[in-house]
Amino acid sequence: MPLRYVAIGDSLSEGVGDTPWPDGTPRGWTDRLAARLATHHGGIEYANLAVRGYRIRQIVQAQRDAAAALAPDYVTVTAGMNDLLRPRPDFDTLHSDLVALVEPFHRSGTPMVFVPIPDLRRITPVSRLLERNRVRLNDVYRDLAAHHGVHPITDTTGTVFEDPRAWGDDHLHLTPLGHARLAQAAADLFGMPGSGGWAPPPAGPVPRATVRSEARWAREHLVPWVGRRLRGASSGDGRGAKSPRPRPVAGGIDGTLYYRTRLENEAAGRC
Repeated sequence: MPLRYVAIGDSLSEGVGDTPWPDGTPRGWTDRLAARLATHHGGIEYANLAVRGYRIRQIVQAQRDAAAALAPDYVTVTAGMNDLLRPRPDFDTLHSDLVALVEPFHRSGTPMVFVPIPDLRRITPVSRLLERNRVRLNDVYRDLAAHHGVHPITDTTGTVFEDPRAWGDDHLHLTPLGHARLAQAAADLFGMPGSGGWAPPPAGPVPRATVRSEARWAREHLVPWVGRRLRGASSGDGRGAKSPRPRPVAGGIDGTLYYRTRLENEAAGRC
């Protein structure tokens, strides 16, 4: 039976911000990682249960048991950014929810990778308001690594993930560059050879935030986000998991073989 990789989490794991597949489906770093794993292992099965907008408690309730039932050999998790964006997050509750999230995989000895929250103060000045809570959440991730079987989180200080070119216009989702580098970093954590070199920012000048760019960001992204919060709505409302059932993946680090096998599986009714 081929090895199985399951991704759980929020919009980052769903792939928002990356160049979509030709049918419009979000691509993302987890699809890219699946292709890398398939290349390394000669084929795998891959499921993605992530839904944009989900908070930690929602991921526990909607994704944990479904992911554990798939008996994965690898698990990746993105969880917590949507909690940080709410007023006054309760870190005791977040910690207990994250422990509950990882426990089934810890018991089974399944390797897990959590994606830390980078320092985004160079991306947008507004992120200064989140910095203290960002550090606290990353400390929770480190506790999971120390006591609950999670791979030690990667230090993103000074890396591409603090570079504006890795982040989209909304300052919340990675660009294709960021998704590609994150897939490479996760492969490195899983011990796949040839996955180093993901950390350095690209060469060339770094674009700087200006009053005009921040005003455009507020108009195009912040105001709609606040409107959804006031209505009690979420970007994930009405959405289901991206790929709830495992699909065979043939490989190809650029993902082309992943996409081809996905279409073949759909045509054959295997997903």
